Amino acid sequence: MLSTGLPQGTVPKLERPGPLRDRVYEALLELITTRALGPGQHLVESELAGHLGVSRQPVREALQRLNTEGWVDLRPAQGAFVHEPTEEEADQLLTVRTLLEAEAARLAAANAGTDGIAALEELCAEGERAVEADDVDGAVAMNARFHAKIMELAGNTVLAELAAQVDRRVRWYYTPIARVRGKQSWIEHRRLIAAITDRDERRATELMREHTEHTRTSYHASQQG
Repeated sequence: MLSTGLPQGTVPKLERPGPLRDRVYEALLELITTRALGPGQHLVESELAGHLGVSRQPVREALQRLNTEGWVDLRPAQGAFVHEPTEEEADQLLTVRTLLEAEAARLAAANAGTDGIAALEELCAEGERAVEADDVDGAVAMNARFHAKIMELAGNTVLAELAAQVDRRVRWYYTPIARVRGKQSWIEHRRLIAAITDRDERRATELMREHTEHTRTSYHASQQG
């Protein structure tokens, strides 16, 4: 079993206002999402409490909440472990993501103005710089921001709410393949921006569907390696 040893500088600071248990929950969820705490890793309450500078009680409450949401597995007589997603779980989530993102791309092509397109261009440039610098965490973060911006430009509140529900898990699955996808992912982003700029709804839909499908197949390939 793995202990909760964390790389230097990965532990988020609990500075935001709000109940301590919520801040501990957010900190642990971020560590899981970024894979600082990897799938299958043993989560020891006392060690996590020490890393975060809190007592064990809010850590215990956070782990129970993460268990309810499927991020953590609580095993009798063994303790808490970061959930290890099955191939089927990943496939189902990434398939739903494709549906949501393809519709968002279509709506963005119909609705985006010049300011929105300029914002996509800037996010894409930042993502490309992160890839060039081999900054995996930065590339993952910029990928999430790029897709969130397209969702925002779509202008459909319900669609955005549904996408937000799967966004954290998309990041979780994307992190281990970010380096593999590398430049190609941002080339595909550039093509998406062109379709949105041209207000070509059909092309934007097709490109986003292909783009998210590439992520899905890359993830499955990484699990079989």
